[in-house]
Amino acid sequence: MTSTLFRNVHLLDPCSDTGMTAATDLLVTRGRIVGSGDALAVPPGATVIDGKGDLLMPGLINAHFHSSVNHMKGRLPCLPLELFMLYESPALETLRPTPRQAYLRTMLGCIEMLRGGTTAVMDDCFFVPEPTPEIIDAVAQAYADSGIRATLALDEPELSELEKLPFLDALALDDLRPQLARRPKLTARDLLALYDHLVDRWHGAEDGRIAAAVSCSAPQRVSPDYFAALDGLSRQYDLPVFAHMLETKLQRVLGHERFGGRSLVRYTHDLGLLTDRMQVIHAIWVDACDLDLIAAAGAKVAHNPISNLRLGSGVMPLREMLDRGISVSLGVDEAIADDAVNMWSVMKTAGMIHTLSGDDPDRWPTAHEVLHAATVGGGEAMRRPGLGTLDAGAPADLILVDLSSLPFLPMNDLFRQLVHVENGSSVRMTMVAGRVVAESGRVVSVDEAALLDEARDVFGGLAPILRRAADEVAGLLPVYRAIHDRAAARDVGMTRKLTGGLA
Repeated sequence: MTSTLFRNVHLLDPCSDTGMTAATDLLVTRGRIVGSGDALAVPPGATVIDGKGDLLMPGLINAHFHSSVNHMKGRLPCLPLELFMLYESPALETLRPTPRQAYLRTMLGCIEMLRGGTTAVMDDCFFVPEPTPEIIDAVAQAYADSGIRATLALDEPELSELEKLPFLDALALDDLRPQLARRPKLTARDLLALYDHLVDRWHGAEDGRIAAAVSCSAPQRVSPDYFAALDGLSRQYDLPVFAHMLETKLQRVLGHERFGGRSLVRYTHDLGLLTDRMQVIHAIWVDACDLDLIAAAGAKVAHNPISNLRLGSGVMPLREMLDRGISVSLGVDEAIADDAVNMWSVMKTAGMIHTLSGDDPDRWPTAHEVLHAATVGGGEAMRRPGLGTLDAGAPADLILVDLSSLPFLPMNDLFRQLVHVENGSSVRMTMVAGRVVAESGRVVSVDEAALLDEARDVFGGLAPILRRAADEVAGLLPVYRAIHDRAAARDVGMTRKLTGGLA
């Protein structure tokens, strides 16, 4: 029986006036929290960790992520989503990664997350030009080797660009239309076979630390039949369903153009596919009816505030979601749309951006609500009971935070300092499933130095290919810009952006 006893730690406690308990002990056995108390007995063979009066808290959960571009941080300027993706995907298609490259780029994210106290991730992984069993295995193996808790889906559109976007058919030049009308190489049957591989090989691997999810990418990117098949797979194995919805104003306009005036949330509901297993990703351009549907279904929402700012997508109506009891989690989205894989900066941004949503400070998010989203909310999205808490029986995904470090000097308000001041530098130990995987700013579950050296060589050598790929999209850029501008000019009865200028 493998046990770890933490001595002399303060436990995060939202109900306490100080935000934490008095110094106490906490026992972990077989990867789960047994309980806490004063002067607990040391089980035979247990490892004892002296907490030195520091804070023991649940690890942060990155509840929405795309690992495929971990190696592309800083490559693109701020652009609207549809233009941003135009540069992102062709670059990956030109690259055609090998399994080793996929392993290394995934490991880059694992190392950054574990160093900073993120213990779990929901990876809506897209595979360009298309997934293969070998590439899927490489990504999942990186998660297995690193020691992080991971839920992995295959984010693969099934429809062509002309079918996914409004106005494109009318605006595209004739010589571009065949390219834009071409559907992805893999059919729904092909993709479902790959899901069989993912579920059979990886769901429940590493004593349950690695799990599968399903992803439609977005409702407008797949056929109703494939969408329903994914939901059936989700229902069979109780898997989360990832669905990007209403991230941009253009997607709101798409509902008017393609779905008879229905939003993507309403469209999904009408298909009978909006359920408590669904994670609605972004949910910026939603209205009250959309939120009522999400709440009634018990669906969850993944909030990605830095990505939303980076791409100019807008500010999500967070308070309106919380008012309806919708479970909200937080995510990085992807390294290229955040330029870091740091959940502390995501929390800080989430705690501040919503001050622009209205003048009533009583409706701005509190630090408690933000930290709840980054821990408990993520656990609910992953469908892992107890994850993100310190409850007895919960998975022992824990971080030890140095309370003597500068972010807590002096201690004024623990929750506010965790959300607004801490940047991950105070995390001195990360544990996942009862195993210490990072200490003193280094990942100890793998040979971190060797992996980083290899990644530096591999991805440094690919830079010219990525630059050439960016040049090759020049012919499509005016068309996609015209689509964006036409949607931006449409009145959709709401705004999620700052408006106006100097008087």
